[in-house]
Amino acid sequence: MASILIAMSKQETASKIATMIKRSGMLHDVKICDTGADVLRLANDRDYGVVICERILRDMNYLQMAQFLPVYFGSVVLTKDASLEIVGDNMFKLMLPFKVRDLINTVDMITENFYRILKKQKSQPIRRSDEEKKLVDQAKHMLMDRNGLSEEEAYRYIQKSSMEQGRKMVESAQMILTLYKE
Repeated sequence: MASILIAMSKQETASKIATMIKRSGMLHDVKICDTGADVLRLANDRDYGVVICERILRDMNYLQMAQFLPVYFGSVVLTKDASLEIVGDNMFKLMLPFKVRDLINTVDMITENFYRILKKQKSQPIRRSDEEKKLVDQAKHMLMDRNGLSEEEAYRYIQKSSMEQGRKMVESAQMILTLYKE
């Protein structure tokens, strides 16, 4: 699910924008922030999304904030200044006063683009380094020796435990090696 972070100096304005987004039927996580630091903190804890902001926040301007946003976050700057500089592929300008439809369409376009990119990346097989392959093999052989599992059963055990714990296979393999060495 995409995250929409609304950064405005006036809480009332931010709440109105949040209400517009929620009424549009978008099923996104919507948060209101009043500083760029809050935006960056929240954005770093999320997969992808959009920041809707004004030109100047209490602690930084839109360019400073955009510079530190995670890769899969875009921004929509609300402004009356037609000459406002927009840099980067994931930054857009929406002139004030704006139409709700324009805001919703812009946010939807950005989130859909990031969703497609992330989905495509997840469908590609994971490539492990030689060191990571060695760790998984060591854990697999440790399970085979100590528990009498076949190679496939040991691999499936590591795979299942990593999925259940929400970890990468390499991390689960490392945990298995650590536990069995003690």
